[in-house]
This record gives sequence, C-alpha cells and structure tokens, in this order.
Amino acid sequence: MTNLGIGLIGYAFMGAAHSQAWRSAPRFFDLPINPTMNVLCGRNADAVQASATKLGWQETETDWRKLLTRDDVQLIDICTPGDSHAEIAIAALEAGKHVLCEKPLANTVAEAEAMTEAAAQAAAKGVRSMVGFTYRRVPAIALARQLVAEGKLGTIRHVRAQYLQDWIADPEAPLSWRLDKDKAGSGALGDIGAHIIDLTQFITGDTIAEVSGQLETFVKERPIAAEHSGLSGTAGAERGPVTVDDAAVFLAKFASGALGVFEATRFATGRKNAIRIEINGSAGSLAFDFEDMNVLHFYDAGEDSRTAGFRRILATEPTHPYVEAWWPPGHLLGYEHGFTHQVVDLVTAIADGVDPAPSFADGLRVQRVLAAVEASSVSRQWQEIPA
Repeated sequence: MTNLGIGLIGYAFMGAAHSQAWRSAPRFFDLPINPTMNVLCGRNADAVQASATKLGWQETETDWRKLLTRDDVQLIDICTPGDSHAEIAIAALEAGKHVLCEKPLANTVAEAEAMTEAAAQAAAKGVRSMVGFTYRRVPAIALARQLVAEGKLGTIRHVRAQYLQDWIADPEAPLSWRLDKDKAGSGALGDIGAHIIDLTQFITGDTIAEVSGQLETFVKERPIAAEHSGLSGTAGAERGPVTVDDAAVFLAKFASGALGVFEATRFATGRKNAIRIEINGSAGSLAFDFEDMNVLHFYDAGEDSRTAGFRRILATEPTHPYVEAWWPPGHLLGYEHGFTHQVVDLVTAIADGVDPAPSFADGLRVQRVLAAVEASSVSRQWQEIPA
C-alpha cells in the first residue's frame, strides 16, 4: 500500500484541526505511506461541501455508513460528538477500516469496553485503532515522558494537574452539544479532564488506582443556540437545561502510591486553554503549562544547592521529539502541530504493522477513571478503578 485513503466524519472544530494535520503531515515528514484526503462526511450536504472545499477534501458523503463500503477509504477518522463514537468505530473496525477516534473514547464505560473488544479483534487481522489524546504529541510533553522514563525524577510522589478554560463562564453563553449529557457524556470532566488524566498517566508511566471527586454545575439553564460554530454561538430566545458538570475536582492515588490532585473547569475566568501539570519525584520535578507550550521546566535535585533551581527548557531543538521536521531552534510550534504529530505516529504504526498508542484500551482506562470520579461525586466515597 502506497496511499492511505482517509474518510473524515465531522468538519467543525476538531474536523478542521484533523484536516490541517492530514494536509501537513506528508509535507513536513517523510511518511512510509501517503495519506490522501479522499472523503469528508457530514449530515448537511451544502455545509459539508463548503467545508470540503475549504479544508482540502476531494469528495463528500452525508451518510457515514457509505464510507465503510468505499474502496478508496482505508481509515475512518471520527470527529463527531461522543454519543456516536461507539457505533461508528465498531462498524468501521468490523469493515476492516483503520480508526482514529477523538477523545474521550466513548460516553460510557460499557461503550468503551465494546470498542476496545472490537479493536482487539480487528488488531488480530492487522486493522489498527487509536484514540486522539493529541496533547501527548506536544514536544515538551513528549520530552517530559522521556525524562521520567530515564529516571530523572526518581520515585514519583506527587502529581498535580489542571485544565482551565473560561469559554462558558458567561451564564448567557448558549447551549451546545458539549453541555448535553446525552451527546457529550459529561462536561468539563470528560471534555477536558480526560486530557489531564491521560497526560499524567502517559508522563508517569503509572495508572490511577483510586479517586475521590466532586462535580458541580454552576449554571443550570442557558439560552438555546440559534447558531453555533466551534465553541461559540448566538443565543436564541428559548432556554434549556445544562445536563453536564461545569467543573470537576478530584484526588487520586496512583498504583505506585503517588498522590494526585486534579481540576478541570470551563469557568476559570481569564484562562483560555491552560493545561498545568507538575510532577514531583525523589530526584527532581517537572512543570508544564500549555499556554506556554514550547517550554518545559525541569528541576534536578542532584545539583549544587547554591545554583539549583528550575531549568527552563525551550523544547524546539532538533533533538526534541518531533521538532526536527519543523523550524530552526526557537521558532515556536503551536496547537495544530500536535494533530500533525498524531497523524505521523498513526500512519507510521500502520505501515510498520504495529498497534499505535494511545490505544482504545488506553481510552478505556481513562473512561473508567471518569466514571469513578462521577460515581464518587454521588456517593461521597473513594472509588477504585478496575484493572
């Protein structure tokens, strides 16, 4: 196989980000297979055609099931709300199509389990699947993982993670599918909390074993959107209920014994997309904030105390993960580059005949943490995460 035909389902915020990645990856990286942007799928024929023209797709479909019968589509990229992930992904895998599915993997643990089982069965036939926890591909984050794996932090003792946004802090911001539990599964917890759950497990190489959490919905009713695009919209006259959480906080204990503190909110006024992670170990510490995404802070406890301190690492050197394909040192990367790196890793794994990461099993592990936090918020008790 020299070409990998892509069928993308969804063309809004994530669809546009994925489209940019499919366009850019083969132009900056020497890929073993050439991904071709063959089909864009969406329910509205006029809107999907306009998006296809803008984003660079060759053809369009309005029924995702037709993608599964097309010989020019070998990979299904799912950028739809969570309520359709399981149906589309399982059908695609059973049809022999590789799958990239946006996070969180599903809306429930049962759906994620079914998807993971389908992925395992498909993998035995050489069909690959991956869940889109894209922040893993930020060079500074990938470098953090390398440093922990090399033992630079020693024994991990503390993990702190926040994902802070403010895009619905205005109580008159209109409803969208992200505020509807039937479509989204959960609110801040699943939408952005899932990212920091995955990132901390990825960086540490450890898993969350127990949680104790609290969810809160600050604004319980909002205007129904007359129009909506991405994270913004125009409010209509009617109002409807918010059925997801606005904020989530939880304590965690990792399998190794490390302690974690997590916060996810879309009400942190002034914070646009702050992903803050700090990890403390017996031999050092790491700190990262996505609003300064090219920088990783590293503390080496073995240095002379007279000059010891957090070192600011600008992760733009060719020796840093993914960076060699881009610009000279100091020429910064942005949000979209993580999606490009995701394409590179996925296409390379397919060419090499290996299962890419994060796998659906990794997505299921995150889903179980989400469910446990939600259960703890109701029971007011610690919840164990099934192995």
